Amino acid sequence: MDVINEILQKSALGVLSNAYKSLVLVLFASIVTTLVIMLLLLLKHGSHINVQFGY
Repeated sequence: MDVINEILQKSALGVLSNAYKSLVLVLFASIVTTLVIMLLLLLKHGSHINVQFGY
């Protein structure tokens, strides 16, 4: 936890209030969670998807 606090203090978020820090962290966590879920769904159902490249 000390490492996370130090990173936050030395980043651009260091001057913001705790509410904004929390909002940014929740937004980042939600994006990462969405990407991981998308990757897992792609790995699970990827063989059934017909992908075509062209114009």
